[in-house]
Amino acid sequence: MDHTSIIPSHDIALWLLRTIDRFLDFIGLSKYQTVEEIIYFVIIVFASFAVGWVVRRVILYLVRKFVMLHRTEFGNELLRQRTFTKCSHMITPLVFLALVPFAFESSAKIHTIIMRGALIYAIIAIGYAVATVMSFLFNRFNVKENTKNLPLKGIRNICIGIVWAVVVIISVSVVVQKSPATLLGGLTAFAAVLMLVFKDTILGFVAGLQMSNNDMVRVGDWITVPGTLADGTVEDVSLTTVKVRNFDNTLVLVPPYSLVSKSFQNWRGMSETGMRRISNNIYINPDSIRPADDAFIAGIVGRCPRLKPFVERLRDAKTTISCDGDSESVNGTLDTNLGMFRAYFCDYMRNSELLNHSDASMLMMRVLEPSHEGAPLQIYCFAATTNWVAYEGVRSALLERAMSDARNFGLEILSADHLTVDSPKTAEQ
Repeated sequence: MDHTSIIPSHDIALWLLRTIDRFLDFIGLSKYQTVEEIIYFVIIVFASFAVGWVVRRVILYLVRKFVMLHRTEFGNELLRQRTFTKCSHMITPLVFLALVPFAFESSAKIHTIIMRGALIYAIIAIGYAVATVMSFLFNRFNVKENTKNLPLKGIRNICIGIVWAVVVIISVSVVVQKSPATLLGGLTAFAAVLMLVFKDTILGFVAGLQMSNNDMVRVGDWITVPGTLADGTVEDVSLTTVKVRNFDNTLVLVPPYSLVSKSFQNWRGMSETGMRRISNNIYINPDSIRPADDAFIAGIVGRCPRLKPFVERLRDAKTTISCDGDSESVNGTLDTNLGMFRAYFCDYMRNSELLNHSDASMLMMRVLEPSHEGAPLQIYCFAATTNWVAYEGVRSALLERAMSDARNFGLEILSADHLTVDSPKTAEQ
């Protein structure tokens, strides 16, 4: 039989062919050359992949032993993420490409088809290896060097996307036997269509760069996006979505470019300062506000000795109002029981360990414009914590103390509510 159309004259190929002939003679199919060629093809393909698999396992074993012998943190991380295993997939097609020329004549059509298929397989495996290494390096940088938790996942995704785009272009050029440059030149005609199809990806990539450069959003930040349900912690930033876990554990996905094109609120500044604002109203019955005579002042000082320095300072200054703006002093008056209460409670807050007393904070008690609900007395200060539970405990303690002590000054509390409070759902930052 003439097998020169596909099978070369190498000794191994001829030996394999004689073996196949004997086997076909034994089962009575020796007259069918097509059957011989099919069996030959299957054996060669199977043997090539088997050799490639063995070579891959041997190389992988040696590399793992080398890494484990040196025991470096970088090497251990490579093993944990199975980077070597993923990269080793390119060994099998490379070995197959090396063995195929010894199995088929280069002029045979089947040789061309097999070589193209194996080459595409090798290109895909190499692209997979490059993407794996790139992903490993990005992840390691994100863990070790990205101290600001900048959203780098979108940049990583676009880089990996470029790798796979190159893989696709080269693979297509192998199939159609055209230069990759020629294919890229033809793609310019479809640029508008491509931009429409990948609009979200392109906008997400640009938005990711802007957010990273301007440090607008980090993973772990608490953000509030007006017009959406997003009011929680940023868990992930990708090319097309920003994943936000709300205070009630619901997930909201927001397009990255919406954060760049519109305004949003980031509570990171509050977390970094370690303090959170308290701003509440207590509504006083206007009929309970009365002038403070000497007897009333003396009685209050007797029950609240901590007011004595305040009273003496105002009397020595021959004024009834403390309004020097010094954050270390209390603000209040000697004119009314409400003014005395403001001075008392302001002094109480100034000495409270639950509140922040840094230069960046402010502490005061002030009376706002009366309304149908009563005379609003505002408590304005900063808690020395950003933890939601602890913050609510401090805020509640202040309101309870204020409403309880107001009675000692002859004041009647009508109600209390929030005037301007930071996001009530802001959990621990």
